[in-house]
Amino acid sequence: MSIGSLYSVGRSTPGPARPLPHARPAVPLGLRLLAAALCGLFALALTAAVFVRTYPGQWLDGVLLPRAERGGGYEQQTVLVGPAKTVLATFGSPTLIAALLGVVLLVGVLGRRLVAAVVGVGLVVSAVLVAGAVKSALPRPDLQIQSSTTHNSFPSGHVAAATALLLAFMLVLPGWARRWLAVPGAAGVSVIAAATMIAGWHRFSDVLGGVLLGVTLFCLAAAALAAWPGDRAAVGGADGGSLWRRLAEAGLGLVVVVWALVVVMPGLAASVQRGLLVAIVAAAASTMFLVGAVVFLVRSTDFAVPLTARSPEPPPSSEARKIS
Repeated sequence: MSIGSLYSVGRSTPGPARPLPHARPAVPLGLRLLAAALCGLFALALTAAVFVRTYPGQWLDGVLLPRAERGGGYEQQTVLVGPAKTVLATFGSPTLIAALLGVVLLVGVLGRRLVAAVVGVGLVVSAVLVAGAVKSALPRPDLQIQSSTTHNSFPSGHVAAATALLLAFMLVLPGWARRWLAVPGAAGVSVIAAATMIAGWHRFSDVLGGVLLGVTLFCLAAAALAAWPGDRAAVGGADGGSLWRRLAEAGLGLVVVVWALVVVMPGLAASVQRGLLVAIVAAAASTMFLVGAVVFLVRSTDFAVPLTARSPEPPPSSEARKIS
């Protein structure tokens, strides 16, 4: 008698079959971008409602950026007023804006992302037009707050255009190149935001509204591209390690901005009021976070969409394979 006849080797006791765990279906990128756009729109409306329409909001804007004692404007008494006006005049040049938009188109053509490039140019134009429309349509009530004014400047058109221009490049660049532009680009947007407050053109809420407007329009544009037929959009879940790495990069970029403001420029901390310095740091942190969040959202998406949708070719039949 063999051992195999007495013992069942390698066999387990039969039992009820256990169902395999179901993998949670990935949410399409277009839906995630639409959800992000709705969140950005809600944050933009909330910022406008709190800072423009309420007493505490107007008061906080006044604390962060008080009106000047002489002249009644918001231009700050600091040595940085001259450089701030130079930055705004340079960035506000129509020639420079047209040249940067031309670079967006050129990068899009070279990378076979012409559709994304056209959408990026429309993103910048829409940011400027929407910012101007909101300024005209949104009244700023007089709540009898000291050092406040009824002049409405929400949101900042310069900051909205700068944010939209940076994110337009995110549409035409490949995924690996976006991370190299995201941090210095967000730092550049932060410099423009700080310049608008130093020169007295905008309050902190205006700057925050400009960044939110640019991010919201970008999410809508990216959602439209993700839904374009033939788009190669990834729907994988978020990588935790990658997320923490992006947050670390954004934090490092914020530290560099603060270091440049406080250390590189001698006497900056002593030449500006504490409220303005807090507003500059808060604006830079908000810009870094929002830009980093949307860039991380589209981190694995390539917006190289074709001009026309191509129908997939049917696989060859068995007879064709035999003939070949």
